[in-house]
Amino acid sequence: MASVKDRQYLDHELHVALLAVQRAAILTKSVFHNHAKGTLNKSDASPVTIGDFGAQALIISALQHNFPDDEIVAEEEAKDLRGDKGQEVRETVWNLVRQTQLENVEYEGILGGSVKSADAMLDLIDKGDSQGGGKGRIWAIDPIDGTKGFLRGGQYAVCLALMIDGDVKVGVLGCPNLPISDSEPLTEGIGKDASDEEGKFGVVFAAKEGHGAFSCPLNKRGDLKVDEINMKPLENVADATFCESVEAGHSSQGDAAAIAKKLGITKPSVRMDSQAKYGSIARGAGDLYLRLPVRADYVEKIWDHAAGDLIVREAGGMVTDIEGNRLNFKLGRTLKENKGVISAPKNVHSKVIEAVKEVLGAKQ
Repeated sequence: MASVKDRQYLDHELHVALLAVQRAAILTKSVFHNHAKGTLNKSDASPVTIGDFGAQALIISALQHNFPDDEIVAEEEAKDLRGDKGQEVRETVWNLVRQTQLENVEYEGILGGSVKSADAMLDLIDKGDSQGGGKGRIWAIDPIDGTKGFLRGGQYAVCLALMIDGDVKVGVLGCPNLPISDSEPLTEGIGKDASDEEGKFGVVFAAKEGHGAFSCPLNKRGDLKVDEINMKPLENVADATFCESVEAGHSSQGDAAAIAKKLGITKPSVRMDSQAKYGSIARGAGDLYLRLPVRADYVEKIWDHAAGDLIVREAGGMVTDIEGNRLNFKLGRTLKENKGVISAPKNVHSKVIEAVKEVLGAKQ
């Protein structure tokens, strides 16, 4: 049991994480509007590469300023930006990083202000090289989760989580293309075309262990006008709206359809990229999230699930693998002991797991 002092201490972590994700999300939106429209590749010089590097640099800069002794697990490394070969992309990323800041001077100060130089930016990116594990304070970052969603102007997320001794304590997801309103129903193509309609799109989801989950509008000032979020009551699992990945290579869509049929679910699945799925079910816009193994050797990365896992659990849901085991973030940079992810309201989670086991077991 954490002490009151620990709880207060984590308030600062949560605030920094919220501000850092908001600032990084501003950069990713700028990359989309100025570099990504009409682009559908992930080459070394692609917009998603630019956005990944820039967002990661900004987040790590904020973490280093506030928590210099913490370890960081992040997806990107700066080797491709160094030297003559990386000069063009490096200069593009650097221009974005030095120009991106929160409009609120006080909040920008909390984050440590601007990165000092392009070389400092590269060094920051490379600080995400922790191997993770079950001891100490470790942050997990996915600067742009949902590559293809980002490129098509659909759903993606800027993801940040703090783990202490392998347990997720703080989680934040910035979702620039999801509706701000928690009452907006979840539909296919929601928020498509990266709409910047004022006051309608761009939301941050967050949670602190033991203190519930909430959402707030994503904005350039970093202001935090929060609303508590909760999983929607679901008496009959047949009434559920379930989410799954857009990419068939990320989750078995055929198995998901068979599981839905076994549960009596008649609504079509809502396919969307990124941890935006976790945020959507946490606030009751959807009910279930199924991520089913596509091959035996596929291993999930911790940065793809840590923040969403906590947010759903703090909103009253359960998150496990397909066997019903909690996700284990203590084993390094991957969830090597877990296969698949099942997120659902507590009262129907066991029914969903039963259906998953029946469908997947019949294939063996």
